[in-house]
Amino acid sequence: MFASILFFFVSVASIAQVNQPPPPAPPPPPFLPIDNGVVFLFIAALIYGAYKVYKISRRVA
Repeated sequence: MFASILFFFVSVASIAQVNQPPPPAPPPPPFLPIDNGVVFLFIAALIYGAYKVYKISRRVA
């Protein structure tokens, strides 16, 4: 009888223990720098825009 009561209390104690929360997630990586190629992208957009305007104006005229 003592063994069954002891087994019951040990079982309840092991079930009732609180789980530890998971560790916090690692910090996100730093943001990628976009300022390195912005000037090149802007110049390429201007050249492409000028090309499209030239192409459309040549087709109309």
